[in-house]
Amino acid sequence: MSRVVEIPASFDDRSFEQFAASFAAGPVTDRMIFDARPAQWASPFGLAGMLTAGQAVHEAGGPKPGFTVPAAEEVRRYWARTGFFHHAGDLFEIHGKLPRVKPDERSEVLLEVTPVRASEDVHGVVGRIQEGAARILAGKLGFKGEAIMGFAMALSEACQNIVEHAGTGGWVAVHAYDFRRRLGRWVVVIAVSDAGIGFRRSLEATQARRFGDRWSDATALETAVTHHTSRFRDPGRGQGIAGIRHYLNRWKGKLSIRSGTARIAVVPPWDEDIPMTEHLAPFPGAQVQIVIPAEETGGK
Repeated sequence: MSRVVEIPASFDDRSFEQFAASFAAGPVTDRMIFDARPAQWASPFGLAGMLTAGQAVHEAGGPKPGFTVPAAEEVRRYWARTGFFHHAGDLFEIHGKLPRVKPDERSEVLLEVTPVRASEDVHGVVGRIQEGAARILAGKLGFKGEAIMGFAMALSEACQNIVEHAGTGGWVAVHAYDFRRRLGRWVVVIAVSDAGIGFRRSLEATQARRFGDRWSDATALETAVTHHTSRFRDPGRGQGIAGIRHYLNRWKGKLSIRSGTARIAVVPPWDEDIPMTEHLAPFPGAQVQIVIPAEETGGK
């Protein structure tokens, strides 16, 4: 009998904990079926998170999970356009009819889910996404050269984090939204997720002794994000998060990172997120979300 992993109806970074708790309800090697039938919407964070869960099962040697597709046709078509089903087919046994829709490479708001597996992928991913990102940033957020170059840097650093710290591959997705109710402006959301060793294990060799019994997922995230500490001893290495924060400070953006059983957020004035959350359900690797809003006078 398969254990059911529930997919939230509206799946983003806020509802991710419902999904993580369902996934963590038993061993990763359980026979599982991911039930997306009630799904009405998923953000890049949600799509990357589902692929990460499937990747974790595969890398643990568990049986291939089932995946029931959303009941709503428009949701299935949107997920197909993101490239989600193209990658999910390698990790899940798909149950349900899939639409014959190719990912739209010229979408004004969407850049498809892309795997990141090595340093060469980072350069390739950033190179492929840059053109589309420039179109979205200029068209929907009113950004110009400096901001677009900064976006490429933030994207590159977030992807590079997978290669240097995770010990395995991961996923990146980008989408633009109109945050009319929360912010009254367009935003671009970058989601990067991997099924690797997470921040605590990545920093353990160089930092755990200093903290002793206080060493935890939360401490590791705080060390990396707040104090810009790296596992690399070489000066200048491992400063990617500091670079992302500098860029986001300039554009009043938001950074959140979930790893293991903790989540940290660098919260801009327009958001009301909690800076640190502990004792969450364990989830593999690390999940990064970057939100970049349009300038107050530059959005459409």
